[in-house]
Amino acid sequence: MFQFATAAAAPGGAGGLFQMIWPLALMFVIFYFLLIRPNQKKQKQRQSMLQALKKGDKVITIGGLHGTIVEITDDVVVLRVNDVTKLTFDRSAISNAIAKDTAAEEAVSKS
Repeated sequence: MFQFATAAAAPGGAGGLFQMIWPLALMFVIFYFLLIRPNQKKQKQRQSMLQALKKGDKVITIGGLHGTIVEITDDVVVLRVNDVTKLTFDRSAISNAIAKDTAAEEAVSKS
């Protein structure tokens, strides 16, 4: 019985190595297209959104705070929350930017 197991494993040793590597390579390709590539696109889109921020834009922070940009530098953003309150955040704390046109349309539709 031992001789049968050895004889069955011996022919195809070189092909066996390729057969073991092929599924790993296929898994890497699948992970790349399902996980890595979409994440890179999302990061690029977020980076371009952060670079495009300017005074007067309405934004939402990671914590859910809504405000309007009053001052902006390379890494700091000052938001006006209401008529009196101004809060300082890192630029990376901005989660979402609301376009001025969209904000104006919302204000008109609420009135």
